[in-house]
Amino acid sequence: MEEVLGKINSYESMGLVDGPGIRYVVFLQGCALRCQYCHNPDTWLDDKYTEVITPQKLIEKIKRFKPYFGEDGGVTFSGGEPLRQPKFLLKCLKLCKENGIHTALDSAGVGFGNYDEILSLTDLVILDIKAVKEDEYKFITGQDMTRFKVFLDACQRLGTKLWLRQVIVPGINDDKQHMIALRDYIKTIKNVEKVELLPYKTIGVTKYKALKLHYRLDGVLDMDEKKCKELENFLLDGLGFNN
Repeated sequence: MEEVLGKINSYESMGLVDGPGIRYVVFLQGCALRCQYCHNPDTWLDDKYTEVITPQKLIEKIKRFKPYFGEDGGVTFSGGEPLRQPKFLLKCLKLCKENGIHTALDSAGVGFGNYDEILSLTDLVILDIKAVKEDEYKFITGQDMTRFKVFLDACQRLGTKLWLRQVIVPGINDDKQHMIALRDYIKTIKNVEKVELLPYKTIGVTKYKALKLHYRLDGVLDMDEKKCKELENFLLDGLGFNN
């Protein structure tokens, strides 16, 4: 039987923003999207990674931090895009469940389909809403929305709990018109427990220079955090709930 191996970019042992409680975050390698504001371009390519590991060895790493998880914490599989390594992800999720560990996926929903088994072992999906209109989604990511919609449909069909996030970038989506469109889109989605707007940051620029990649948002300043919070409050008021 062929051994399943995972390609890992990095780890974070005590994550506090990647799901409920204290999380062990596993950043898997590979992503099909090329988001203009991506701050981890080093996760894009499938053949560039820092470690190759078996699910069994990964679960041993995770279990060492289980005492810190408490009632709310657990493991979050992020990236890159964790759905790009479905066989490895599935094995890891099964091992987490066998060990009583809460599981979350931090995902843009752009994988290879056949999500039912993966989602059956996932307690929470933190879904990145890049945009809600086809032309804006393609402008931001370089891809169309087809695969994202397939994943979201699977989450809806299986009743998966969702946290929704969107990065707010000056001059691209930082106005109430975009918030109204986002509000209307979110109202069509079931099982949404939380909605967050994340202010765009320029922290990834140095990575682009190191990798000799063109940074398409060159000259765009960090999103004003106060304005981002005001937009979030406007959005949440329109949805009728607060985080």
